[in-house]
Amino acid sequence: MKIAVFCGSSSGENPEFAQATRALGHYLAANGVDLVYGGGNVGLMGVVADAFLEKGAKVYGVIPEHLKDRELAHHGLTELSIVADMHERKAAMAQMADAFVALPGGVGTLEEIFEAWTWTQLGYHAKPCAFYNINGFYNLLFEMISNMSTAGFVKQQHSDMLIRTDNAEELLSAIRGYEAPTPKWT
Repeated sequence: MKIAVFCGSSSGENPEFAQATRALGHYLAANGVDLVYGGGNVGLMGVVADAFLEKGAKVYGVIPEHLKDRELAHHGLTELSIVADMHERKAAMAQMADAFVALPGGVGTLEEIFEAWTWTQLGYHAKPCAFYNINGFYNLLFEMISNMSTAGFVKQQHSDMLIRTDNAEELLSAIRGYEAPTPKWT
């Protein structure tokens, strides 16, 4: 199984973000999971890649040419693909991955997980999307998603399909047991 992880190119202000990211990477790798991620060697991106590598898992990075030097591409990976742009990066990651997980991050992290979630709603794929909610990082976002559902902009089944946890064992179990909801227009 390959899981795409979206996360910050920064480590954030709280050291617990990096500690929990490393622990998650170790857990997933020890349980037969390989990593697909943005290819960087900095921030939580570098932490998660190194954690998988430390446990002997395969790590596949996909980085746009424009970001190769800015994000200090990780050259110790199983495979590093350099692509033309962010669109190609997301498409390649989506094709390679069996599931998507967002760790703490910024606008790019949200954009990537939301696109993967949208593709599930539209029936482009039937892969699980998850938020690994370290220290309640995504609690306010979950409130917004609930508000979107209550207001009639997100079907409850599509809100409910998101895996939301801060426990590595629960995360992997939910991914392995995932059943996609009915696509939006069927």
